[in-house]
Parts: sequence; structure tokens; C-alpha cells
Amino acid sequence: MDETDNISVLIGRVSLKDRAAFDMLYTAASPKLYGVCLRLLTDTSEAEDAMQDVFVKIWNKADYYRPGDASAMGWLYAIARNHCLDRLRARTMPVRSMEQTLDIPDTAPSPEKSAVNSGERRRIDICMSELDPEKAAAVKAAYIEGYSYAELSAHYNVPLNTMRTWLRRSLLKLRKCLEK
Repeated sequence: MDETDNISVLIGRVSLKDRAAFDMLYTAASPKLYGVCLRLLTDTSEAEDAMQDVFVKIWNKADYYRPGDASAMGWLYAIARNHCLDRLRARTMPVRSMEQTLDIPDTAPSPEKSAVNSGERRRIDICMSELDPEKAAAVKAAYIEGYSYAELSAHYNVPLNTMRTWLRRSLLKLRKCLEK
């Protein structure tokens, strides 16, 4: 008797609530079914929880198995796969009602705020153009792109304290220009 026939017989015995057959079925099928659960759920603890649920379903639904309709392992795989898919669907965000959707605030700036921002951006660009191009590039790299003083001093081949002085003086010039 091959493994598939043996599993089919075990499922038949489980349908009669034979606990020994259920134990043998678990021993024979659990490694493969765990692989299915782990592959779909990608989390070991969730796959282990799913395995418990899958075997409870097998215990409760063993009498639905018909040997001529599907292979025994195929039937077990289907139970495990469908259970894992149900778990994945339950993970997704619930659909919001129309009332909840209408209450979501619009985070985009208002037209007035966009105009103000645009004007400020132009002022900053004008003031940046008054700086030495190399120092303006260092200011952008430090305060917009997030480079450290050490990275900038290495890039511009100047001592670290010189880079700090460049940036400090450049910011003071920018502040003075923007205050006009």
C-alpha cells in the first residue's frame, strides 16, 4: 500500500473519530502541510497556529472526503491552502464606509499655502544664488540631502572646522538675505 492509499485509509478512519488514526495522519501529513502553511503565511508562529486549525478542520470534515474525487494529499493540501488564504484575507485592511472616507482630512496644502510656499522657495533660491556656488552646494548637501560635516569636508577636501565655518557663515548670510 503506497502513502496516498495509506493516507486515504487514515482519513476514512478519522471520519469515524478514530484518535489513533488521527495521530498517524498527523505524523504522516503534518510536515508537508506545515510547508504549505509556512510558504503562504511566511511566519513560523502563524504557520504553527494555522496547522492546529487545519487539523481541527480535518478532524471535523474527514467524512466529506471521497476517495474517488481527489487524492488524499490533494484534499489535505486544499484544506491547508484554503485556511491560509482565509488568514491572509483576514489580515488585509477592512474596507471603509463612505462616511469614514469622507472624514479623512486632505493633507495637501491649500492653494493659498501653495502660493506662499512657492514665493518662499523663490526667495530662498535668490538668496542661495548670492552665495559662492561651492558653499551653496555644501549647504544644500548638508541641510537638504543630509550629508554630515565629515562627509562634506572630505568631499570638498577642506578641514572639518573649515566646513563648519562655511556652513555657519552661509546660513547667516541666508538668514540676513531672507530677512530683507
